[in-house]
Amino acid sequence: MEITEHIKYLATDGQLLADAAELTGPGAPVPACPGWQVRDLLRHTGAVHRWATAFVAEGYASFRPFPDEPDLDGVELLDWFREGHGRLVAALTEASDALECWTFLPAPSARAFWARRQAHETAVHRVDAQAALGTDVTEPGPEFAADGIDELLRGFHAREKSRVRTPEPAVLRVRTTDTGDVWTVRLSDRVPHTERTAEGPADCELSGPAAQLYLTLWNRPPAGDGATAVTVSGDQRLAHLWRETSAIV
Repeated sequence: MEITEHIKYLATDGQLLADAAELTGPGAPVPACPGWQVRDLLRHTGAVHRWATAFVAEGYASFRPFPDEPDLDGVELLDWFREGHGRLVAALTEASDALECWTFLPAPSARAFWARRQAHETAVHRVDAQAALGTDVTEPGPEFAADGIDELLRGFHAREKSRVRTPEPAVLRVRTTDTGDVWTVRLSDRVPHTERTAEGPADCELSGPAAQLYLTLWNRPPAGDGATAVTVSGDQRLAHLWRETSAIV
């Protein structure tokens, strides 16, 4: 996807997140994040936005600690979130393609990395806010969802931090039924290795529309749940393993 498309998604989903949070109220529970209320969601996502903005706007070449979350609530918290979200969108829009700063996943450029990462960070938490409101969740577009699946599988779960491990080697396949994308995830007691291929047998396959797979792989909602259009075939234990161990740390 183009950087401009990621920024458009970031802008829209941030607004939708704030709108849902305003309607829900700060004390509503967030179903996908046990122990969190909407105020926690706003504080976390808003702090992430400010953290990312600092790298883009200041060009920091090395890691900087995550900022403290604010002791704000209600209208003040919503205003704080909206302000920080707007600053992030503006920083990415104005940044040069030649931007150099710290990143933590492979990307064509630093600007491309931060636009993509913040677009998906915000999209997932926008889903959380809408789920807390109890309304229908707005599904991401198929191309954006497939892009997010790729970031999750070939980015986050290619890191040593990934806890998706199996004592015996196994193969998980992920297949979108609308965009034609396929990923083969080779699991073992080491870091998962993912390729964009359909070659070879798989022990378990998750298939469905890209948007539903995107939500499923981010555990919103869980794989195999009757509320999703995702089909789980083969060894169900691998789908269970994903649900239990794939949370990003």
